[in-house]
Amino acid sequence: MPASQPRSRARDRNNVLNRTEFLSLNQPLKGNQESRSSGRKQSGQAGAAGAQNSSPKERRQSQQLPEEDCMQLNPSFKGIAFNSLLAIDICMSKRLGVCANRASSWGGARSMINLLGITGHGIPWIAGTLICLVKSSTLAGQEVLMNLLLALLLDIMIVAGLQKLAKRKGPYDINPGLLDYLTMDTYAFPAGHASRAAMISKFFLNHLVLAIPLRILLVLWALCVGFSRVMIGRHHITDVLSGFVFGYLQFRLVELIWMSSNTCQMLISIW
Repeated sequence: MPASQPRSRARDRNNVLNRTEFLSLNQPLKGNQESRSSGRKQSGQAGAAGAQNSSPKERRQSQQLPEEDCMQLNPSFKGIAFNSLLAIDICMSKRLGVCANRASSWGGARSMINLLGITGHGIPWIAGTLICLVKSSTLAGQEVLMNLLLALLLDIMIVAGLQKLAKRKGPYDINPGLLDYLTMDTYAFPAGHASRAAMISKFFLNHLVLAIPLRILLVLWALCVGFSRVMIGRHHITDVLSGFVFGYLQFRLVELIWMSSNTCQMLISIW
């Protein structure tokens, strides 16, 4: 035992790691440990105090941020499909807007396309229906004209209400005309001219006796009126297609609430 103690002491002296300059490699100084631990405690206390001082709304926002980021980075399949269809609709509508302004490829035909669109406007149709109603002398003719007037008024109110709800702008920044402001047709969805043309053509096909060429021309007129609104840059393709659908639904509604001849005569006598 006495011989082993001097040997272990000699070994410790010869060990390089036991020198003072290498002590920090084996065992950190207590002062450093205490400073680090105190720094961690202070930062932890500061974070806890900040969390306590923050309002519950900020805490909820900080907790919701990761979920919102995940929602944006991983959209659903329906969202991707809807955004893709919307982008295609906007792109195709802009390409088909060949008469949107004078500098467009078909800018010279803009006045003619506008004239075609006026044939599907509500104000000329209401004025023409009232004139025909005044000049009509048959009960059947007055019944048809009164129900057509009802259909035109319903079309204006329904389209104006839907446009106020959707508030969708057209593919081009084009200000509505005076007639559009009178019928409150200031937004793009749904297309009022398309719904009116579809409703009128279906109404005439059901309640007027027309030859086959006239029936074909009536359908072609409705299609041309609808897509003329795309050509001048006022509506998207989906606006026109939805206008056709709403026009058919309005016709079905008028058929359900069809006014009889006695009701029409009573209204005419009051007027």
